[in-house]
Amino acid sequence: MPRYALKVDYHGAGFAGWQRQKEHPSVQGAIEAALAKLEPGEHTIAAAGRTDAGVHGLAQVAHCDLVKDWDPFRLSEALNFHLRTQRVAIVDCAAVDDDFHARFSARERRYLFRLIARRAPLTHDRGLAWQVKRQLDVTAMQAGADRLIGRHDFTTFRSSICQADSPVRTLDELRVEEHRREYEVEYRFHVRARSFLHNQVRSFVGTLERVGAGSMTPDDMTRALEARDRAACGPVCPPEGLYLAGVGYPKDPFTG
Repeated sequence: MPRYALKVDYHGAGFAGWQRQKEHPSVQGAIEAALAKLEPGEHTIAAAGRTDAGVHGLAQVAHCDLVKDWDPFRLSEALNFHLRTQRVAIVDCAAVDDDFHARFSARERRYLFRLIARRAPLTHDRGLAWQVKRQLDVTAMQAGADRLIGRHDFTTFRSSICQADSPVRTLDELRVEEHRREYEVEYRFHVRARSFLHNQVRSFVGTLERVGAGSMTPDDMTRALEARDRAACGPVCPPEGLYLAGVGYPKDPFTG
């Protein structure tokens, strides 16, 4: 059966997350339903990461197996036709070898978190960023973020319901950018690792926001990490500012 890699862009609002659920809409369910319109029957796709409810995708990667030998461009166009009422789009498609797996072949995941500081309510970015009222100290946040780089036990920064066998992960990048505009300041957190724990990125950002606000110091980030205790974590920020921004593979399936 021919296998295809799909690059998926989606707005997380209105979905109960990526993973298929019986009683709630999901991104996976929407794509599988579209595939069933092209080739009747049940379809199961696998993705590089299972994003939570409200989290967005800029470049999620999934793969599917089909009976027909599709031209990748025509497959993406056909899927987008059936997804036209959903906030989901296939932005790229490629034929891949049978041993390609969207999840297990991945070597890194990249996330973006958007935080906007402004007094007035968000309009254009409502549902697409986390809003706080006061500007933050980006230098302090980066100093705190630097304490997390490397291989650590991240128990403090994972959800209590996380099902990962081990809390040990290697964090390759946690970079904070500041973008000033006339009425607001946007802080973008760029996070990169091979794999993540449940709520790890949102826990990072929620705690770093406290550093930026002056309620915590960069040294407190070190103490929180070393505590290996969920109680030492700052507040977990809301999901609407989080985006799965990219997935890295030994060979990019979309550039061949």
